[in-house]
Amino acid sequence: MIIRTKAYPRAGLVGNPSDGYFGKTISFAFGNFRAEVVLYETPELEILPSEKDRSCFDSIGALVKDVRLHGYYGGVRLLKATVKKFYDYCQENQINLHHKNFTIRYNSDIPHGVGLAGSSAIITACLRALMAFYGVSIPKYVQANLVLGAEAGELRIPAGLQDRVIQVYEGLVYMDFAKEIMEKQGYGSYEPMDAALLPKLYVAYMDDLSEPTEKFHNNIRHRFEQGEPKVVNAMKFWAHLTDKVRKALRAGQTDQIPELLNANFDKRREIYQISEGNLRMVEAARSVGASAKFTGSGGAIVGTYESERMFLELRKKLGKLNVMVLKPRIVIAPGNTRA
Repeated sequence: MIIRTKAYPRAGLVGNPSDGYFGKTISFAFGNFRAEVVLYETPELEILPSEKDRSCFDSIGALVKDVRLHGYYGGVRLLKATVKKFYDYCQENQINLHHKNFTIRYNSDIPHGVGLAGSSAIITACLRALMAFYGVSIPKYVQANLVLGAEAGELRIPAGLQDRVIQVYEGLVYMDFAKEIMEKQGYGSYEPMDAALLPKLYVAYMDDLSEPTEKFHNNIRHRFEQGEPKVVNAMKFWAHLTDKVRKALRAGQTDQIPELLNANFDKRREIYQISEGNLRMVEAARSVGASAKFTGSGGAIVGTYESERMFLELRKKLGKLNVMVLKPRIVIAPGNTRA
């Protein structure tokens, strides 16, 4: 039996980066790209490398380019960490696993390092494959915590909370990470929303703007923990903004969304160091009338557009900056409202 599982990129529609600071966000998963894991029974347990894990290059320049794009460790470590985290969970919860072995490999076409949560998509797909192979059912909120634990806990990769939630739940989800909620139950409050409520959205990205999350977030964590008013108030602002977008979506008042999304980025610009390339991308999108904010940590943006004519203008304008523009296809999980 061959098991194939997939997970998809996500875009933080509003509220990010407050998800890591007891805030609120709304995110969606979209199927224009995907991470896929293939798992099948074999005599020995083996993890196969993908293109991102290659160690043979045409030249020294090709090696350096690969390192800049994928880092030094590739994706095999993501699978290893997920297998370990899954095993630990089963041991802690007295879930007996059969003794069959497997071979597992992954493939992903999610643009790397541009804030679309490509690494956690690989982990999410891997976790789904392991659950299927061993016949283990895990609640979604626990799955999200396990994915976060594999990436942030096992591998020490800086990771936000919303990414894993939306990739596990899929569709469109409102999330509340209030401190009292997190301390009480160990995870946030997650509310799936009807994706049909969304206005016209685009996602745009440029590979050579990719920056590691840890670089983008610079010293914000320290400033937050020190109680710096400017940073603390920004997190509250984003949480409040998320509630405004949620209310507008529910009321069908999509005309209010562009201004709110722009406000999300404008506040971010006040406290974060944002590269010139990222600023040019946002400003170019806004110059044709579209709204724009980061999907995650920079390198990709999400926003609204009013008409097909505006979308074509957006694609033309950003194309001059070598920015790819697409209409996201929302991935709807079984049982959720279909857009």
